[in-house]
Amino acid sequence: MCGRTACTLDPEEVSSASRYRNRHGQRRQPRWRDGDADKYRPSYNKSPQSFSPVLLSQRHFDKDASVDECVVAAMRWGLIPSWFREDDPRKMQYTTNNCRSESLLDKKSYKDPFLKGQRCVILADGFYEWRRQGKEKQPFFIYFPQSQPDSGLGEEEQRDESDVEFPPEEKASNIEEESETDKWTGWRLLTIAGLFDCWKPPGGEEPIYTYTVITVDASPNLQNIHDRMPAVLDGEADVRRWLDFGEVKSSDALKLLQPTNILTFHPVSSLVNNSRNNSPECLQPVDPQAKKEPKPTASSKMMMSWLKDSSSSKRKEPSICDATTREQQPKAKEDLKSSGTLENWLKSASKKARID
Repeated sequence: MCGRTACTLDPEEVSSASRYRNRHGQRRQPRWRDGDADKYRPSYNKSPQSFSPVLLSQRHFDKDASVDECVVAAMRWGLIPSWFREDDPRKMQYTTNNCRSESLLDKKSYKDPFLKGQRCVILADGFYEWRRQGKEKQPFFIYFPQSQPDSGLGEEEQRDESDVEFPPEEKASNIEEESETDKWTGWRLLTIAGLFDCWKPPGGEEPIYTYTVITVDASPNLQNIHDRMPAVLDGEADVRRWLDFGEVKSSDALKLLQPTNILTFHPVSSLVNNSRNNSPECLQPVDPQAKKEPKPTASSKMMMSWLKDSSSSKRKEPSICDATTREQQPKAKEDLKSSGTLENWLKSASKKARID
């Protein structure tokens, strides 16, 4: 399952980190859907009912757009079926935060949007999962390895051109070369397969776009934490195929939902257990054998130091409680630092805290 994520990039950085290649191999940077950048707030601890950045085809909003043209939207976690007729989503008799890939076609809530091509990619720094240890549960933060710089959603440049299927006559001429300043070298976002739907409240209020995270059996390296994991799309080729509902049929899209054995992880503090806790400490590697309240480590001291020195003016502050709406939400006292610093911090975290 997946019940908590983190996405600490500001809206502009999310757009830069979500660059993709279209059917012709041309690299594009998706823009935010009008007004949606204001709905999204960076957070170290996102729970269901909060808004997350989601990548999807622009065709879902503009019938004249090309299917392989993508846009970033802010959607609420927890799918509300378009056919739901109650006036309050809280009246739903079941949760739709996660959707098991095996039963995706067995439940109307998921089958309808799937067959309509309403596929999306949830963007996150990573997700949290809990391993039961006796009467307690040890939380872990799980994410893509960050060992090499990235230029967008996928892996290294040499893998991009070999994985994406371009027409032979267009492969060499239509691939746009990026300058070093254009490449995204920050945190590589996790790309999770999901489904979305649009619910129109019976009272005539503004339509609400919501999503569900598709889950699969856990990969071998994660099975000792939990038996399920999000369906992670590894690389630009898989992301493009999942989103391109015009070219990739539903039956072929299902084949992309497989366990991903390349994710890395480390244990984190139980602070993340409470969704109201939204601070860098949620991501900090800890020694699971230590006491519940670990002493400050070199990495945590370094993080707090650069947080105090942060002078970023464009990054939004994380809310203390990232709930269903953002009305009158208090703001955290410290700004989030650049994604590059977050990457460096996790890279330099204590090796002893990492579980292989």
